[in-house]
Amino acid sequence: MRLSCAAAVAAVCLCLPNLASAQQGLADNAEMAALYAADQAVRANIDPAKYRDRAFVEQMNAEDAVRRTQTRALLDAGALQTGEDYRAAAFIFQHGSTPDDYLLAHSLAVTGAAKGSSGAAWIAAATLDRYLQSIDRKQIYGTQTRMVSGGEPTLEPYDRDLLPDALRTAVNVPTLPEQDARLEQFKAARSAAARP
Repeated sequence: MRLSCAAAVAAVCLCLPNLASAQQGLADNAEMAALYAADQAVRANIDPAKYRDRAFVEQMNAEDAVRRTQTRALLDAGALQTGEDYRAAAFIFQHGSTPDDYLLAHSLAVTGAAKGSSGAAWIAAATLDRYLQSIDRKQIYGTQTRMVSGGEPTLEPYDRDLLPDALRTAVNVPTLPEQDARLEQFKAARSAAARP
């Protein structure tokens, strides 16, 4: 049953018409692009220790909430038109705080892919993983790394057997061996940074 559900999701994504040709002449929404740039700027080149700074995290969460409100207004007004608009909106909601935020992010990413955004496939996988973990299910692509209660970084909970690596690579997600290697590198870097 689980495989047939995943197969159904894949079939829906593959059967959606490619609307990229219909979008020729449409410009990306400048306000959406600015919201996305702000969302990414706060996360660029950030020292992981910054996430332990409560004031920083509270400020980032407050700014994220404002960007979600502004993005929702654009969505409701029909102002998002291009695949890139929807991909950018997916990132905004991926940085939400509720399962509904992540589910909306996933729907936005799938729409972005259907409208021709080449970068939307990865965020579609990541939003699905985040949604699954938010409802106490295992992620299936392996895009989400967690540190619970200051412990070691982990990809768990993770159902590594549901998808073959071919589906991961099709959406620009690293294979299982690549994920394991990256996780070990992250742990080593984190350990080295913690040494005096």
